[in-house]
Amino acid sequence: MGAFTTMTSKGQITIPSEVRDALKLEPGTRFYVAARNGQVVAIPKNKNLMDLAGFFKLPPGATLSLEDMAEAVANAVVEDDQRILRETAERLK
Repeated sequence: MGAFTTMTSKGQITIPSEVRDALKLEPGTRFYVAARNGQVVAIPKNKNLMDLAGFFKLPPGATLSLEDMAEAVANAVVEDDQRILRETAERLK
């Protein structure tokens, strides 16, 4: 899932409704926004850490720094976005 959006002169973008609905984003949701590998990655802060545990693939008792966690989540988001873009391109063929 994905859609085009346009950035305003103030640097604001609108998240398309299909994306908001799929991610259960509510008005007021805060985001962590970063530049990763030439892409803008926006990670909603609507999950608790245990909801994201699958991203880390760590053995029980292992620990990560906040930087390592942010990078793991961002990488997972980028991988998911790339999958979505591939699937969309395939459907448009």
